[in-house]
Amino acid sequence: MKVPEVRRAVEAAVSIASALGLAVDDAVVLHDSNKLTLRLLPCDVLARVAPAGHQVARFEVELARRLAGTGCPVAAPEPRTEPRVHERDGFEVTLWTYYEPITPRREIPPARYADSLRRLHAGMRELDVPTPHFTDRVAQARRLLADRDRTPALSDTDRDLLDDTLFSLGGTVGRYGGTEQLLHGEPHPGNLLTTENGLLFIDFETCCRGPVEFDLAHAPEEVGEHYRGVDQGLLRACRILVLAMITTWRWDRDDQLPDGRRLGAEWLGRIRAALDDDTGTGRSHSPARPSGP
Repeated sequence: MKVPEVRRAVEAAVSIASALGLAVDDAVVLHDSNKLTLRLLPCDVLARVAPAGHQVARFEVELARRLAGTGCPVAAPEPRTEPRVHERDGFEVTLWTYYEPITPRREIPPARYADSLRRLHAGMRELDVPTPHFTDRVAQARRLLADRDRTPALSDTDRDLLDDTLFSLGGTVGRYGGTEQLLHGEPHPGNLLTTENGLLFIDFETCCRGPVEFDLAHAPEEVGEHYRGVDQGLLRACRILVLAMITTWRWDRDDQLPDGRRLGAEWLGRIRAALDDDTGTGRSHSPARPSGP
């Protein structure tokens, strides 16, 4: 958010929390991108603030509430208040339990990461909620590439590379025909907390339906080696597909990820290397289909 918006967003969160009877003397900014994440003190509540009309906040709160209620490894809404979306001054505010991190994310053992994701997936399989398909997110990335006004710094060569990769691998994974389910959508280390309560996933605004390999593609490669029953060919295709998607977001003129443009250029090189590696070794992007009728 821009500085004036940050100030207003903080004021909205503090005002809402105070009106709910939570003691707030200070608000510490933990993360600032398309949403603002605050730690409110001394009540020790996490507030997430987004512009009104964000639309996914209600879904995210309800989904987290239901998953937490079944023991899934997720961050729960703040229990001292009703789990809902609060609106003030053009912002939507949700209140969450604050968890003190105890271990750097880079030190999470891959087997532990895989077990937590497996448990999350098991809980999500029990829920029947309307969500987009992962191919809808691929289509969204392709629309961004087609809009040159929103991606003006992207060269024609790189634009074609990203679009071709999204089109071909999106189709490959979409036609696989394996088991699909509700997914987190982006269970990367940035959306995983290490707490005294164990590993907890956060940020469910990107939930979608698809194969579990699509979720695993966001995690470090070693995690996929510890997740039972994974189709490694499908996972490899998903990894390149996901890399093309997140690279596309970095070239959006409105992208607010710190150092995003440098990462976008670096990831273009990784995509080319991955595609060249497949070509040079004779490997195909197409995952092996399960045998049987």
